[in-house]
Amino acid sequence: MIKNLDKAAKRLIKAAEQGERIILYGDADLDGVCSAIIMQETLKTLGGSVQKVYFPDREKDGYGITKKALRELKRFSPALLCVMDLGISNFKEIEKAKKDGFDVLLVDHHVVLNKLPKADIIVDPKQKGDKHPFKELAACGLTFRLAEEMLGKDISTALRKSLVELAAIGTTADMMPKEADNKDIVQEGLETLENSWRPGICAFFKLQELERFPNIESKLQKLISILNVRDVEEGCPASFRILTCDSEREATAIAERLLEIHKLRKQQTQKLLDKVRSSVAEQADCPIVFEGGEDFDYILLGTVSSVISQEQGKSAFVYRKMKGESVGSVRAPSGQDTVKAMKHCAQYAITYGGHPQASGFRIKNANLAKFKKCLIKYFKENCPA
Repeated sequence: MIKNLDKAAKRLIKAAEQGERIILYGDADLDGVCSAIIMQETLKTLGGSVQKVYFPDREKDGYGITKKALRELKRFSPALLCVMDLGISNFKEIEKAKKDGFDVLLVDHHVVLNKLPKADIIVDPKQKGDKHPFKELAACGLTFRLAEEMLGKDISTALRKSLVELAAIGTTADMMPKEADNKDIVQEGLETLENSWRPGICAFFKLQELERFPNIESKLQKLISILNVRDVEEGCPASFRILTCDSEREATAIAERLLEIHKLRKQQTQKLLDKVRSSVAEQADCPIVFEGGEDFDYILLGTVSSVISQEQGKSAFVYRKMKGESVGSVRAPSGQDTVKAMKHCAQYAITYGGHPQASGFRIKNANLAKFKKCLIKYFKENCPA
């Protein structure tokens, strides 16, 4: 049993049965979005009342539980704040949420830093005392396990298929290792994905763009790349809007719009990759890639850092420089721990965190050079070529 999974299930069931206000707070990536939908539909099945589903804007407001979010959500207090795919490093923000009258339930899978935040209940396999043998579940995988615990034997075959499809999408999108629990979740989800009842998924599989792919795995990868397109309306990512859409006609319109944006993004990504490659070629001896600028589109950072890291065999720190601060995406080859590296240089960062090979950071522009120098020193000493 994953530590606190049963405790979290009981708390959520109680909130549903007693008609408590419930706020779902998820990261805006596919792992966080799928987690939020799994929890929303599970609570709805139990008769729970979800007052608000909230996704922070990483570029404008920062990663995790943000001050802006707490200001906006305070009007719902008292309530149960269920946080998914983030929060494990939001120490001050969780204390603030509790002072504002929220009970905080945290479902996260990111690396625990020096301590745990003071949430009421924490589900994270990486926390001390967790005896579950597999530590690499995605947040949506954890949320799916939580849904299983909440619904028990009463879960219908149709509902289970619907939820595990979402867990398979989020787990694959977050590039979690396809072994143990993840392998089971992805395999089960793929069995019914092409014949899903969910209008948003049906709409995608009817796109001509997906028909040319030879198997379900390659089709899923294409679906994910389109769902990852950043298109936010009234605080909701397009992936959430389409995956919760009741009408296939409406879902098809969203899918076609995302496909067009996706094609444009591919062209923009190629231009940015060429720019970074040119700069990297002049710094062959540097143990990391550390590139950014005001013209670096935030939504392209993850893809660019991933490609550059694979090409160079180095950890790639790629950032967008904004007024006063920069926000970055980090990718690394196997065996390099970027969270540990940033922890070593934490004095220069505002926030940082994630997984060893896929993480992110936010930093004041005045500290960029110091942060880079510190990281270079760390990698020279700990990851020699």
